[in-house]
Amino acid sequence: MSDWGKTCWVVDGGLIPYGPACQWQQHVVETRKARAIPDVLLLCEHPHVFTLGRNAKREHLLVSDDRLARETVEVHATDRGGDITYHGPGQIIAYPILDLAEQRRDVRWYVEQLEEIMIRTSADFGIAARRVEGRHGVWIDTSRGEEKIGALGVHISRWVTSHGLAYNVSTELRYFDWIVPCGIPDRRATSLERATGRPLACEQVRERMITHFGDVFEHRLERISRGALAEALATSSQVAQRATAAV
Repeated sequence: MSDWGKTCWVVDGGLIPYGPACQWQQHVVETRKARAIPDVLLLCEHPHVFTLGRNAKREHLLVSDDRLARETVEVHATDRGGDITYHGPGQIIAYPILDLAEQRRDVRWYVEQLEEIMIRTSADFGIAARRVEGRHGVWIDTSRGEEKIGALGVHISRWVTSHGLAYNVSTELRYFDWIVPCGIPDRRATSLERATGRPLACEQVRERMITHFGDVFEHRLERISRGALAEALATSSQVAQRATAAV
């Protein structure tokens, strides 16, 4: 174990475009690999974007480039697992940057913990979400059939995690009609607002999710600002540069 123990910094990134968020995330990953910071939970929302995982098929994007441009929707390839999914306002994005070597080197276990966080969060609002054998993410039963309320896709390098989960709170669901979500035809997405039938703010749902994250991973949570994280990353880079120069 490093000196950081079970500490995890929690950082609210607000609304941030997908490209800059990925760069930010990668900087945190590299700094975590160097053990210059503890585990980090990055939370944010993204403007409208479709992301394609390593196993994505372009034909699962069902609209033209012209329509995407007209409606200002971006498309990004990523190094996470999975197929295609949608991110947008009203959806909680959680990017845990965890060193599993300090906890449990088990990818399946890690994925199940992310699902558990979404299941517990749903239960707080009276919604019974569950896993489905053979599919990642969490699902609920509705009058329209089985619908997906939370998705996930992860990347793990030297046992340090990146990417994570997307949980629909007040998400504009029409954008899921533009894709074959996660490559699964005939399955629709839903949101916590739609499931409960009442308006919900991401802020109140996010607080429940943070609590469950700490419980599930048994972390001691410490909230810090984006500025404080940026300062820690910059300090780490300067130390690394000085060490390199001294060699």
